[in-house]
Amino acid sequence: MALRATVVRFPSDPDAQESSGLPWGVTVTPFASKDENGNSPVYGSGGDLIPRCENCWAYYNTYCDQDQWAWTCSLCGTLNGLSSETIARYSLPESAPENMSSFVDLELPLEGSEEDMQARPVYVAAIDLASSEEFLELTKSALLAALEALAPGSLFGLATFSHKLGLYDVQGPIPVVKNVFLPQDSDGTLPIELEDAMPLFSFLAPVETCKDRIASALETLRPTSSWDGTGSGQGLDRILLGGRGFGLAMETLISYLGSEHGNTFALARIFAFLSGPPDYGPGQLDTRRYGEQYASKGEDAELALLPEQTPFYKDLAAVAVQAGVCIDILAVTNEYTDLASLKFLSIDSGGSLFLYPNTDDSTLPQDMYRMLSRPYAFNCIMRLRTSSEFKPGNSYGHFFPDPQYENVQHVICCDSYATYAYDFDFENNHGFSRHTSELPMLQLAFQYTVVVSPQELPTSGSGLTSRSKYTIKRRLRIRTMQFGVAHNINELYDSVEHEVVLSILVHKVILASLSEGVREGRMLLHDWLVILTAQYNDACKTVANGYGSSIGSLIDVTFSQCPQLQPLPRLVFALLRNPLLRFHEEGIHPDYRIYLQCLFSGLEPSSLHRAIYPLLTSYATPDKLAYPRHSLSRAALLTSESPIFFLDAFTTLIVFYSSTADPTLPYPPPHDCLLRTTINKLKQERSMTPRLMFIRGGQEDPTPFENYLIEEQDVDGSGFASVMGFVSFLEEVSQSVLEYMK
Repeated sequence: MALRATVVRFPSDPDAQESSGLPWGVTVTPFASKDENGNSPVYGSGGDLIPRCENCWAYYNTYCDQDQWAWTCSLCGTLNGLSSETIARYSLPESAPENMSSFVDLELPLEGSEEDMQARPVYVAAIDLASSEEFLELTKSALLAALEALAPGSLFGLATFSHKLGLYDVQGPIPVVKNVFLPQDSDGTLPIELEDAMPLFSFLAPVETCKDRIASALETLRPTSSWDGTGSGQGLDRILLGGRGFGLAMETLISYLGSEHGNTFALARIFAFLSGPPDYGPGQLDTRRYGEQYASKGEDAELALLPEQTPFYKDLAAVAVQAGVCIDILAVTNEYTDLASLKFLSIDSGGSLFLYPNTDDSTLPQDMYRMLSRPYAFNCIMRLRTSSEFKPGNSYGHFFPDPQYENVQHVICCDSYATYAYDFDFENNHGFSRHTSELPMLQLAFQYTVVVSPQELPTSGSGLTSRSKYTIKRRLRIRTMQFGVAHNINELYDSVEHEVVLSILVHKVILASLSEGVREGRMLLHDWLVILTAQYNDACKTVANGYGSSIGSLIDVTFSQCPQLQPLPRLVFALLRNPLLRFHEEGIHPDYRIYLQCLFSGLEPSSLHRAIYPLLTSYATPDKLAYPRHSLSRAALLTSESPIFFLDAFTTLIVFYSSTADPTLPYPPPHDCLLRTTINKLKQERSMTPRLMFIRGGQEDPTPFENYLIEEQDVDGSGFASVMGFVSFLEEVSQSVLEYMK
């Protein structure tokens, strides 16, 4: 459970916060196995026994004052009595984890039906047959990788969709497929119930005994374009060829699986492999809106393409949540698929959205393996509490708010990378009083469920009966933290964490883009930097009361007096150059923008930093690091004598050999060298598989590498500016600060 704040020392009152120009908030990664300093929680049982404050419902923690019969809440200061059972428990040394650490993870008792649930992990692949041979080959590779990652005892179902929904029974000697016709004008019902076409337990096959048969069933898949239309009864197929009835297929699969929610499984996952937009039946999308007409109507193309065109998939996600089904959308396509409408089905149901523009260098198989081999929690409830002087304001991330309780978020499915953010407001004008010793407190409570596989359980006897018996564990993770208070603006600026500031900014900019368009998002970001620079200059009194242009030279736009703020102008410049905020006319595909919005709004701060401003390092040889960090400029390359450069842009890794590199240097770098070790370590730690490229300058096209050297690029995207990019950007900010300060 990593928790990072934008400022390590909090502003003392609303005036201090306002005049600093900084966002005030935190990012939280609740299911991370360690905290931001690498410490693990103290594990234990008795999560239901922890005392709770009668006033604010916070949990007892190591910051609370305790005497023999009572304890004082460290968040709101209320005095609470202790029960005789708790007094007895706390009198024994090391009996209660909450007395040993402010970071605990405790088991909770299961309720009623949870105790009897078999809780087997259930996975279903739904494959688009209105696709190509290449798409199906890639999907097969991805599913073969997935089967290797699934634990014994898991159940796996194979389904296909076009204008029909195909269900596979792979438990007999040869795979059998039952096709159910999807009516074009359906109201969500099919001519035959799926349970009648194939009982659910014929469809869901145990992975350990059926892996080979699943693989042979995958070999039989053919795209609809190759179906033979000459046989009897095939005429209708011919007319409907190319229909992609994704919406109805998902709707019926969800209700099919939902019948066993709470008996066989606690959470089922559907992997939807999609090769283009749904164009048939309920949930079909009109892709004509991605056309030339917006150019002629003078509409804001970004604003026209960012909202969903139908609530169908958002509503379907709510149905999926009730049925205990989480959906991952894996789109392999470069045609307009309208992910703006489809994204809700994945992010609102707790799943992920992946987009691969082509099948050639797609990392889909690696991503599938990685996604299935890491632990995840589900049915999570998260609550951030604060001490009484301040409160959580906005919350950001892929969760949904509780309909009844304020500041309670529900997360359907959450892995160890998933990150959320909150910003804060003061409760009143007094802020944190200088006259008391009370410091700002935060407490994050995260209640979650995990399925524990038989291998992780201590078995008794022969161990044979428990082999495929999965159990459910409900746990409560609590982290209580204390922060300092900045007594002046310099202390506040010196305590800034620029990566967390970037995270909160990205969330705000995405929300502004979605509601008011990309142009508005860019303006919000630019204005924020201008105001921050003005407030900083005001605080440092660097603006002399002179006249004319001399003031311009006195504006400090690089934050020279404050190392903690220095990365921010570069990060804002890089964010303005990122496809997230670049314009439609620059060739930014609207689906790619939506994919980046979904990706960036779930990344933890250091990963997001990499994705926005890549890290460029140089090597003297594949075994010897030359410089650990260069700015992203051609000048940096020219002035550096190093022959090899390595660029980490989070989703892409590039090894670039300069055209002047010694031809005797081994290319590509050998597998046992330092550079390769670094690359492999990065790939291991990522939430997704980065694409790896090797480029030899002078012999291969350097464009993919040079596109990342953004500092000479013009911020508005009109190619290379006559004045160098980042430098002219700072000059423009300086001018805007002068205007603002007048």
